[in-house]
Amino acid sequence: MDEAMMTEAERASKQADAADPRVSAGERGKGVYAIHTLGCQMNVHDSERIAGVLEQDGYVPATEQQVADKDVDLIVLNTCAVRENAAERMYGTVGLWAELTRRNPNLQIAVGGCMAQLDRERIARRAPWVAAVFGTKNIGSLPRLLDQHRATGEPQVEVVDRLDYFPSQLPAVRASKVSSWVSISVGCNNTCTFCIVPTTRGKEHDRRPGDILDEVRRCVEQGAKEVTLLGQNVNSFGYGIGDRYAFSKLLRACGTIEGLERVRFTSPHPAAFTDDVIDAMAQTPNVMHQLHMPLQSGSDRILRAMRRSYRTAKFMDILRKVREAMPDAQISTDIIVGFPGETDEDFEETMRIVEEARFSSAFTFEYSPRPGTPAAVMEQVPKDVVQERFERLVALQERITEEEMAKFEGRDVEVMITGTHGKKDAATHRVTGRERTGVLVHVGVPEGEPMPEVGDFVTATVTHAARHNLIADPDPKAGQTYHVRH
Repeated sequence: MDEAMMTEAERASKQADAADPRVSAGERGKGVYAIHTLGCQMNVHDSERIAGVLEQDGYVPATEQQVADKDVDLIVLNTCAVRENAAERMYGTVGLWAELTRRNPNLQIAVGGCMAQLDRERIARRAPWVAAVFGTKNIGSLPRLLDQHRATGEPQVEVVDRLDYFPSQLPAVRASKVSSWVSISVGCNNTCTFCIVPTTRGKEHDRRPGDILDEVRRCVEQGAKEVTLLGQNVNSFGYGIGDRYAFSKLLRACGTIEGLERVRFTSPHPAAFTDDVIDAMAQTPNVMHQLHMPLQSGSDRILRAMRRSYRTAKFMDILRKVREAMPDAQISTDIIVGFPGETDEDFEETMRIVEEARFSSAFTFEYSPRPGTPAAVMEQVPKDVVQERFERLVALQERITEEEMAKFEGRDVEVMITGTHGKKDAATHRVTGRERTGVLVHVGVPEGEPMPEVGDFVTATVTHAARHNLIADPDPKAGQTYHVRH
């Protein structure tokens, strides 16, 4: 999972609504808080839990204006540790906030997430103005740590390695009214040589299927029309209890929940991807035909060095089966360029697989060593070589993406409106959402037609395919489609 998969609004944390009576009354409770999130969907969902425990303890969310004016009493930085620049981003951001604490001695800053899990005491030493440091497994401790900091004036550090409760047991303040993240597991049992996640998130622990479905139902009761099931390896869900069909059963069970229009999931691991999951995707009407499955490399030799427990033949066979069952499926991936020991021949294999796979998009990264991982001490590929390969791969995928997006032109797509406005939407009288296979669509509202609300579904004719999104400016008089479903 990667933050590049999300729009700016999908990464955003909850801010107070202007209609919130606490805002109009000027209430600050125990303090006005703001959360800044770095990283993937798991981090974004953790931030919803952080907001939940804070509001349960009496804190009040900041409005957009309060965030802009820095008129807050608490800032929480929820961090990521996946790539090399994670520490730089964290310390850079926290360093900028030091001036805020000098101007407002009562302001508290808290650091949580994956970098907090790794750096712990070092954060408090390098940034003594930080009030609290907490890990991925003890989000619920944050209010107590803040209270202790107020009482002692000393930075509070509490990072636990043992999972005593699922974050999903904590209250949540959902950032979106219509689309919800639902975690089905935490942690990872794989031993990929490049990855720090097992260190920051621990071993895989699955939630009970009944608890997951209860949470999905609650999300729907609260207005959600779409849920995304989250896990480091969602399709290994249930393996711990010996049920290899548990994930496909979960997908099918989501199909029975009344009012749940769309189900997505991320991210599956190719080694655990089985035919029953493909069947469940194809046969369950509200499970979307969208798949993000990390390839990482097109070279079997490099996959072995990465300890990725599949080879390219298995990966391509999965893609073939998915497209046979769901011809409209949009398949995206992750690829690492310049993994230690990668030769020109290895890279050319990746280029060949990418050309053959026809991914809708690929999130491509230059390898960055993470301290504590086996790959960090392997012989590294020269930076200039990595950069040249990276640019070639990006250019190839950009061409493929553009060709695949062009296939949408002239087709009708159903878009769930998220209330997310693109940079030009206000000027162009457009609204924004995602169509069924996950592609971002900007929809123009024809003159005289109803303006859709957040959570409405708009069926519209695509009139232009941009590089990374679609434009639907339909003209009903010319026979093009525009229809709103509430």
